[in-house]
Amino acid sequence: MSQALALSPSLPQRLTELRRAVEQALEGKADRVELALIALLAGGHVLIEDVPGVGKTTLARALAKALGGQMRRVQFTSDLLPSDVLGVSVYDQRQAEFILRRGPIFTNVLLADEINRASPRTQSALLEAMSDRQVSIDGNTLPLPQPFLVIATQNPQDFAGTFPLPESQLDRFMVRLRLGYPPPQVETRLMLHLSEDRVADVPQVLEPGELSALQREVERVTLEPSLGAYLQALVTATRQSPSLSLGVSTRAGINLSRAARAHALLQGRSYCTPDDIHDLAVPLLAHRVRLAAHAEGYSPSQDEAEAVLRDVVSRVPVPL
Repeated sequence: MSQALALSPSLPQRLTELRRAVEQALEGKADRVELALIALLAGGHVLIEDVPGVGKTTLARALAKALGGQMRRVQFTSDLLPSDVLGVSVYDQRQAEFILRRGPIFTNVLLADEINRASPRTQSALLEAMSDRQVSIDGNTLPLPQPFLVIATQNPQDFAGTFPLPESQLDRFMVRLRLGYPPPQVETRLMLHLSEDRVADVPQVLEPGELSALQREVERVTLEPSLGAYLQALVTATRQSPSLSLGVSTRAGINLSRAARAHALLQGRSYCTPDDIHDLAVPLLAHRVRLAAHAEGYSPSQDEAEAVLRDVVSRVPVPL
């Protein structure tokens, strides 16, 4: 097995500082914060889904502030147009030519608040940006600043005035988080200190170039061939399960591979273990599958996709 990662001595400290900075804005949710950081270190986008008022936007703002760089926030609504996100060419009479007015997507961190309140047409404006880190406007392809991350929030689809995200959009999010209600002691503190803005005290830990460097370190982490076979077996199992009408894509498998490496890096290792893959399989894959109509036997109180996927993962032998 590989030896400890030969990195700058300051790297573990910077990662710890990053984790603590975000956790101070969202107490009692250390596991959710870690999952978000894994996705961001792996170069992925994050979808935060839950009922209103449990801290979705707070987590997104804290992540953006700690990561540094330029952050822009777009409140997605039913009348938002693609040009409101991407930008538009405007004719300048003095110069007698069209001038591009760039939209808020030209940033390092795009906070897409309540993304599922926008129409499918506007949602689709993010597809090229999230996949290729570029946008096409009036026939011109323009690169986005690096690094580029989308942190989106959404309310559950059974709430009025929302448009379900299509599979092509969901597949571009590396991870979907669900926060849940805060612990009682934290909730009591929030109700007592009404004017406190916990995000205001979050320090900026990284510069954009430092985040890009950390993402390159993730690529250096080793994933042994036996773990590659395990990863392939998990992906194949989702496609063969009778409980699922749609298994995960190749992109999903690549995302899981990158996330496992990022998790290992957070643990100070230069190599992945089976647990790095096993523990991340459900949060990274559950939003990408579709249940078969006849899937039964799972508690209605659970998220059915996660319950089915958890069962599928448990049936795949873990390499020793």
